Amino acid sequence: MSAQVEPLPPSEIIIFPMRDEPLDTLGDALDTQPLKRIIEAALLTASEPLSIAELKKLSDVPLDHRQIETLLEELTVDWQGRGVELTRVANGWRFRARPEMQPYLDRLNPQKPPRYSRAVLETLAIIAYHQPVTRGDIEEIRGVAVSAQILKTLEARGWVEIVGTRDTPGKPELFATTKQLLDDLNLRALQELPSLQEIGALLEQDIAVAE
Repeated sequence: MSAQVEPLPPSEIIIFPMRDEPLDTLGDALDTQPLKRIIEAALLTASEPLSIAELKKLSDVPLDHRQIETLLEELTVDWQGRGVELTRVANGWRFRARPEMQPYLDRLNPQKPPRYSRAVLETLAIIAYHQPVTRGDIEEIRGVAVSAQILKTLEARGWVEIVGTRDTPGKPELFATTKQLLDDLNLRALQELPSLQEIGALLEQDIAVAE
C-alpha cells in the first residue's frame, strides 16, 4: 500500500509568479515602489522631457507602456498640492514648477525671459494654425511682408522647422511647428493649442516657467 502524502497547510504554500506575467497581475508579488522612486529621480534630474520608451530602460524587468504610465499617474498624484508638478508634454514627461510659483522663483533670478515682437508671435500663430505654410502663405494671411529674420528667430528658438517644399514653381519651403513648441507651452498635441488671442500671453508665461 502506497504512503499517503499529507497536504501542506495553506499558510505554508508558496506561490511563485511567472516571469512573463504582466505587472498589474502580480499584485504584491512585485514591489513597484523602488522603480517609482527611480523614475522620480530620473525625471527630477533630467534637463528634457523623458519618453515612455526611455523610462522603460530604468526597469530591471520588461514592462509595457501601460505599466509605466500607471507609475507616472501615481507620481502625478503623489506631487499634487506641492510647488512642483509632473506633467505630460509632446516629447514625454517632466517635472516643472507650477506657474503660480514663478513670481517667487524670479526673485532668485530676476532676468526677464525674452520678449518677442507682435510680428514674431503673429507669424508663429499663423504657422501653428495653418501648417504647413510657405512664407507667401504667411504674408497673404498677415497682409504684410514677412522678413527672413522673423522666420530665423522662430527656427533658432526651436519652435519652427522646414518640413519640405511645395510642388509649385520655385519650390517654396514649407514651415511647421515643432514638438519643442508644444513642450514650452506644456501641451501634448496641436489640438490643445489655445485660441489665437491667448497664444502670445501663454508663450511668455511658459517660457518663464521653462527657463
